[in-house]
Parts: sequence; C-alpha cells; structure tokens
Amino acid sequence: MKIKFTSLVLLTSVCLLCTLTIHAQNTNGKSRIIVIGAHPDDCDSDAGGTATLLAAMGHAVKFVAVTNGDAGHHLIQGKQLAERRYKETQEVARRLGVTYDVLDNHDGMLLPNLEVRLQIIRKIREWNADVVIAPRPNDYHPDHRYTGVLVQDAAYMVAVPNIAYDVPALRKNPIFLYTADHFQRPNPFRPDIAIDISSVFEKKISALDAHESQFYEWMPWIGHYEQEVPAGKEARFKWLVSRYSSPMKADVRAALEKWYGKDKAEKASFAEAFEICEYGTQPSETQIRQLFPMLQKN
Repeated sequence: MKIKFTSLVLLTSVCLLCTLTIHAQNTNGKSRIIVIGAHPDDCDSDAGGTATLLAAMGHAVKFVAVTNGDAGHHLIQGKQLAERRYKETQEVARRLGVTYDVLDNHDGMLLPNLEVRLQIIRKIREWNADVVIAPRPNDYHPDHRYTGVLVQDAAYMVAVPNIAYDVPALRKNPIFLYTADHFQRPNPFRPDIAIDISSVFEKKISALDAHESQFYEWMPWIGHYEQEVPAGKEARFKWLVSRYSSPMKADVRAALEKWYGKDKAEKASFAEAFEICEYGTQPSETQIRQLFPMLQKN
C-alpha cells in the first residue's frame, strides 16, 4: 500500500507540474480554440471561417472529429474510407493553418458514454482550451446530437483533477459555444456571437473542397445534386461556393450589428454564429472581444 500511495503522490505532483507548465505557456495573449464535430468535415462546416481568421492572427486552433467517418460513403467503407477521410482532414489543416485530430470511433455508431467523454475531456485539457465549440444536442443526426451531449458532459469536468487524472486538469472552465443550426425544438438556436467571415469565405469553402469524398461523392441523391456536380476542379469549387451562398438570417445580421456596428454589419456577406452554453464559463462582452480579437472595437 505504501508503494502505491507513493506512486500516486508522485503522479499527482507530476500532473500538477505539467498543469503549471501548460498555463505558464499560455500567457502570450493568444486564444486557444478547440472545435469539436461529429465527423471529419463538421468542424469546417460549422466554424471554418472563424478558425481561419483566428489562425491567421496567430491564435491556436484545433479541430477534433469524434468519429472517423468510416460510414460516410455509399461505395467505400471501413478502414479504407477512414484512411481517406483522415487524409482529407490533414489537407484541411494545411489549407487553414489549424491542427486536425480524428478519434477512432465508428461513424453512425457514436454513443454518449463514459469512454468517449473521457476522450473529449483529454483533448480539451491537452489543448488547454480557452474556448470549446461544438454542436447543440438537438439535430437530425444521432452522431451530431451525441457529440453535443458529450461536450456538455465534459464541461466543468475538465477542471476536476480526479477525472481522467492521466492528463492534468484545467485551472479554469473554458467558454463553451454551440454552433448554429436550424432546429426549433426543444428550443431554437440563439446567435449570441456572430463573426463576419466575408473576407475568408472562399478559404472556408476550400476546406470543404478538400473533403472530396463528402461534398462531391457522398450519397448524391440525399443532397439532390446527383446530376449537378461538375467534372472539373475549378467548376466544382464554384459549384460549392454557390451551394453555401445562402442569404443571411435576420437574427444573425442583428448579432453582427451588436459586435461590429451597423455599418460593418450591413456590408457583411457571410457570417458564422455561436450560442453561449450555460455549462461553461459565462463570459463578459470584454472577455469575448479579447478571445475573438476580430470583434475588438476600433
């Protein structure tokens, strides 16, 4: 028992030292953002523009796909598909200047269990995240819903030392943000924060373009574009731009006006919006502007 106790004390001391080291390194005024999605293209779709802006400003951004995408094709499957989709994520990472991790959980079979929750807690801790971005737990796809539940369940627990104690606990509870969706029940999405991504919209599309297996191949009859996808690379890119060039919603435009002022908001063509989750730290307007410097007042 004495040996075991000594080992536990040593492990605790090492973990504490690691925690202090991590936080000492995170004092350069730069934000650390982790975006968590269900599949190896969700982060790009939900927050690719915001990630691009932050990465270009020198902030640290990580994407995490909770499943490996091994069911996301109608002709390819299993390990072969998972490997292809991983390669696509690494091309996205190169194009956007972010880090992209993929967890080895099966696509379409995700459950909100303790094992996956601990995986997510570890990822958030390892990144020493200031902000965690993930989907809301109400969505048509069970993987999306359960990713939202898993991230909610990780909130607060990331700061509890005796949970997943092999990775040092955070000395803070990050700000948790939900990504936008159109689902109304049990409650509609609320755009608390809106980011003007007009200047990097095509770069976001270039990230989606890297996921060729999804945006140009995956079950075309579902997206009603079986006869639409052009053959050439340039034509495909233009086609993808057109598919994502939908009119901005009024509530998102109103949120842009709050953060950018009326003149800038009226000029914005594209935006990404986020809802503040009540399970994480509740940020002030000043804190939000510090974490997202593109919102700082002139």
